[in-house]
Amino acid sequence: MDKYIGKRLDARYEINELLGCGGMARVYSAYDTIDDKTVAIKILKDEFLGNQEFIRRFKNESKAIAVLSHPNIVKVYDVSFGDRIQYIVMENIDGITLKDYIDRQKEINWKEALHFTTQILRALEHAHEKGIVHRDIKPQNIMLLKDGTIKVTDFGIARFSKRETRTITDKAIGSVHYISPEQARGDVTDEKSDIYSVGVMLYEMLTGRLPFEADNAVSVAIMQLQSEPKKPRDINKNIPQGLEDITLKSMQKRPEFRYKSASEMLEDIDTFRRNPSIRFEYKYFSDEEPTKYLDAINSVKSEKPGYNDDFSYEDDSKKEKSSKALNVVIGVGIAVILFLILLGTGLVFGWFGNKDVDIPNFIGLKAVDVMNDEKYKFKWKTEYAYDSDKPEGIIIDQDPKAGSKRIKENATITLTVNSSGAMVTIPMVRGLTVEAAKAKFKEAGLLYEILTVEDDETAEGIVKGTNPKEGSEVIANSIVRIIVSKGPAEKKVQVPNVVGKSITEATNELVSCGLKVSENILRENNSKSKDTVISTNPLPGVEVNEGTSVTLVVSSGEAEEKTLSTSVDLPSNVTQEVDMKVYINGVLDASNSKTIVPAYNSTYVLRVTGNSGIKSVVVNLDGQKYRVYEFNFDTNSVTLKESNEVTVTSYTRGSNHRMSNSLDTSSSSVSRPSNTAHSRNSRR
Repeated sequence: MDKYIGKRLDARYEINELLGCGGMARVYSAYDTIDDKTVAIKILKDEFLGNQEFIRRFKNESKAIAVLSHPNIVKVYDVSFGDRIQYIVMENIDGITLKDYIDRQKEINWKEALHFTTQILRALEHAHEKGIVHRDIKPQNIMLLKDGTIKVTDFGIARFSKRETRTITDKAIGSVHYISPEQARGDVTDEKSDIYSVGVMLYEMLTGRLPFEADNAVSVAIMQLQSEPKKPRDINKNIPQGLEDITLKSMQKRPEFRYKSASEMLEDIDTFRRNPSIRFEYKYFSDEEPTKYLDAINSVKSEKPGYNDDFSYEDDSKKEKSSKALNVVIGVGIAVILFLILLGTGLVFGWFGNKDVDIPNFIGLKAVDVMNDEKYKFKWKTEYAYDSDKPEGIIIDQDPKAGSKRIKENATITLTVNSSGAMVTIPMVRGLTVEAAKAKFKEAGLLYEILTVEDDETAEGIVKGTNPKEGSEVIANSIVRIIVSKGPAEKKVQVPNVVGKSITEATNELVSCGLKVSENILRENNSKSKDTVISTNPLPGVEVNEGTSVTLVVSSGEAEEKTLSTSVDLPSNVTQEVDMKVYINGVLDASNSKTIVPAYNSTYVLRVTGNSGIKSVVVNLDGQKYRVYEFNFDTNSVTLKESNEVTVTSYTRGSNHRMSNSLDTSSSSVSRPSNTAHSRNSRR
């Protein structure tokens, strides 16, 4: 049976059941006896309590989530970092991971995929605004509730963007199927790294498969760096073209080609929702090749094989035969000839501006075909209208009109494309109840999603606006966000640092900050004066709602009992039984005193228990002083103070023949650390 189930942590959290087990921690369902609610508790595994890297990641998660407050990010109520147990108390989520949902559904409807992605981006938008980059966005770290709400979890490898700049390349950072190319290389990571991971998840939801799969993680990482994913529409034809554009833009290898922020990606998703037939036509300029310089003189000579001006076209290292004056004349002549050749090919127009061209007639053609045709050297702008007599996606108007004038290449032409439905005006719902607003949207033929926000001026449950704005036109059946007030924002207060103060001083300071002090004061063995505060729950610096109750942990005035140990080396050449007696501060210690055979026991682990101060420990062999140690319980260290030679006397069986064995060690007074020196908390 799990050792934590049935136990109560810090006299508050009753552990009920194990919910799951990850790489570095286990998550349990627990009951909070003070706040009377069910919570989830993430406990660092015992094997990692001595691993500073895992402890750093575990603490980093609590710090990251402590500064976040968003409906799509898991809430943290409490943290505790002790010597024997480290845990984080979070809200209990009744749901499954997004990965489980994807595995069950195989392929998710694009509208549902957008619903999930939008919530994830809003969570990241909030985190990025706080300067936190998640760096491990994957469906395993996304919880899906029964009502469709998304909760982003596991900020274990998150970083504060202004404090760190690079990933730790010799550690496992994120899941290789979802990490960005710059993470795989160990380069600088920022908010755009999270955007890439969101793009991979969106790809997986839309297609039912990952963009890059291989037999091992290294191969997948290489594909992240070098390969291009198969286009989503090649896998699933039902994916709208505009949504494919959004997905592939977020997954660009080069960060500068991706969305600059979660907000920017949300804007394009919002635009797509209003018009699912839209194309974004993203352009990605890449100039990876070095600049090439053409040898114009030799090029002209090769194009004019009969040209002969007595000029020597040799390498610069060869000596020219012509005079400087003749070279100047010839150079000018060649430049003129080169200009005429380029003029004849039309390339010179690129120096003086784009040439004028006639405007083709695009009306009646498919917009996708026109905008993808490379023979048209124009920039495109699209607008949408509805004509029930025309097929969807057909161009029904253009500006400028065909044949109306001549325009430059690369000029902008506006195409009016027939949309999939009529345009609808968003109704006026400001000041209405949520139910009344829903009824108006249903009557107008619009879909909606509810966004609740804190607002000091609008009553709880009342609509304060829409996005897009009321009165604007959108495609029928588009999704419009109804913004509803959840009342005034709760005032936030930072828990002050009262560690080291008396109960009275701490209580006065906490109350003056608008906080309460729990009547349940916890006492722990500690060397500090009695009733001195040694920690608080929540921790100092954590932002909580005004009026939150803070639990004080104070010293009992009694130091914790600890056990220190060291290894005593024994004379390996002594093969008979020898009496070893251990004296602690001059008193025989029966627990460590025994008969031993040194040749069979090369070392003996000497353990001494105490609270504080220094204890002198003497080890005698065969009645002779062998070793003297100093056990310091204030510094948790053991020092060898004296090492002596001893002679062990024995008698051979059946005779009075006397033998002696000795250990040749010089007498000294040296200080060295013990082989093993550790402390053990005896109160748990």
